[in-house]
Amino acid sequence: MPVGTASFSVLIVDDEPGICDFLARALRKKYAVVDVAADSSSADKLRASRLYDLLIVDINMPGLSGLEWVSRFNAELPSEVIFMTGFAELDNAVAAVRIGASDFILKPFRLEQMLGAVERCYQRLKLSRENQALQHRLTRHYADSSLIGDSAAMQAVNGLISRVAATPASILIEGETGTGKELVASELHRQSGRSGAFVPVNCAAVAPELAESELFGHIQGAFTGAAQARQGVFDYADGGTLFLDEISEMPLALQGKLLRVLEEAKIRPLGTDREKSVDVRIVAASNKPLEALVEQKLFRADLYYRLNILPIELPPLRERLEDIPLLATLFTRQLAEELGLSAPELHPGALQALQGYHWPGNVRELRNLLERSILLGCAPAELLSDSVTAEHAGYPLNWSLAQVQVRHIEQVLQHCEGNKSRAARQLGITRKTLDRKRRDLDASVGAGDADVDLIPGL
Repeated sequence: MPVGTASFSVLIVDDEPGICDFLARALRKKYAVVDVAADSSSADKLRASRLYDLLIVDINMPGLSGLEWVSRFNAELPSEVIFMTGFAELDNAVAAVRIGASDFILKPFRLEQMLGAVERCYQRLKLSRENQALQHRLTRHYADSSLIGDSAAMQAVNGLISRVAATPASILIEGETGTGKELVASELHRQSGRSGAFVPVNCAAVAPELAESELFGHIQGAFTGAAQARQGVFDYADGGTLFLDEISEMPLALQGKLLRVLEEAKIRPLGTDREKSVDVRIVAASNKPLEALVEQKLFRADLYYRLNILPIELPPLRERLEDIPLLATLFTRQLAEELGLSAPELHPGALQALQGYHWPGNVRELRNLLERSILLGCAPAELLSDSVTAEHAGYPLNWSLAQVQVRHIEQVLQHCEGNKSRAARQLGITRKTLDRKRRDLDASVGAGDADVDLIPGL
């Protein structure tokens, strides 16, 4: 649910004190923000300091009528409007519909009737923001497989997620590109119990001149091209979690405004001085060390300390190689099902080759490589032929040249999953030469270096 009842705000405008008091007491049992005004002038003063989600307005009031008052600003800010009247006039009902009224209620009315109308407005706003939140998902989400792992590093990360997820504190996730920062943020939201949406925003993908509008929204005419009012991502994430990815790319001027929202839990749409309360938990991420950027005056120190209350550091995949067999198996199964294709069998040799690669793109690169291998119908290790690290290329200095050649042929054959023809091509020799070298080297090493541990079959 993208907007919580505690942040759903209502303004009742009626010149009858009894009606105002009666409705306010009833609505405050569910909605925390309920204000009242006796006329349009008093209502304008309240609207100058707060954005209301719902207006309940009497049509017949001294001074401006309810219809005249709402028609002045209804296109400016998106509010739900319920009109009340003691006179069943068709012209008023038609006029109310034309200016976007959500409901039209005749006095006297039953409390249940009004509460039902308010609940419909609340649900309509909730559904609207849920749909907007889905549209603001800038990256594709997968299952939480990248958070799975038996390594000590991933156990520590998962333990920290479980410990801090239910707290309202801001979280800063740091780690290299592709380590799964957005998945951690999503898991934090899932375990938080928050009822609103999880809304991810890539700060690096938002044009600097539009960043403030993207976050806080804008009113009609706030800037050139603002033909209509628009809500920001803070509205869509109300009651939930806002994930600010690559926050290091946020303009410095906007960082100060974000800090103010974190401290006061209020947003101010571009083009207006009116504020609105929001209930949003912030999770930020960066693949650049923010502390270093603070020292270089490229990131605000006060915002960094406000975000860095509970830091989570994600390890690169090369530091948890023991998790690769499990990750590869899960990804292969998921991807084969999604693509409707058969999955390649992951032999021990193939998994060893994957563990021998340095993975600059981390978990994302592993997943992409496995998807590519399924589409091409080849073993994933084949796609690493030009990228395998020299991790296994170091040999003891007391080894003979024959021993080094034996071990190198062994590694190439494992990488090629026992395919001798492919191994020969990679070694730059013929299949016949490979067989001869294996026989000669096996005999040479067996005779002169019996203490060397060789893989059977060489």
